[in-house]
Amino acid sequence: QMCIRDRVSTQSTGFSMDAAFCQTNKPHRGAKRGKAIKKKKNKKDGKKEKNPKAFAHFSSKSALVNQVRKLEKENKALHVPIVNRTPDDPPPFFISVTGPPGVGKSSLIKSLVKHYTKQNLSETRGPITLVSGKKRRITILECPNDLNAMMDVAKISDLALILIDASFGFEMETFEFLNMLQVHGFS
Repeated sequence: QMCIRDRVSTQSTGFSMDAAFCQTNKPHRGAKRGKAIKKKKNKKDGKKEKNPKAFAHFSSKSALVNQVRKLEKENKALHVPIVNRTPDDPPPFFISVTGPPGVGKSSLIKSLVKHYTKQNLSETRGPITLVSGKKRRITILECPNDLNAMMDVAKISDLALILIDASFGFEMETFEFLNMLQVHGFS
């Protein structure tokens, strides 16, 4: 049973009128026989109805072709070639040369380049990569005496060469760089 209470107002008369409407409907009566009921029953039981004609082969030739194709796919999956994705050459060994200005960083880099390449280097600008063996390369970078540059170099260095001015001694930046190296896993 469903009841609707509706409030009706009219503007012309200026008063409101309440009207209560109650409506009764018969409940829905479900189906008791037929295909739909059988399907619902099978669904509840967990049985899945399969169409026997859906995947049947009408000829022996198509059945043979499908069987051969299935075997080829299985065989192909077994013999997938394994690709070696490791690079041929390992990445270069990264060496950073740090220290205060005028201590000889550029001179050290020039002498290392002359030792490995037998050539003179006019200026040290940017990273310099040298071949030190058949499968070994080294990259040398001169680090300026700036804390931001030192932090960037500390993150990527494999070896740090710290040059110290013997007449002046240790500077604060040297200890800062050592601390940054230690924080980034340098031992």
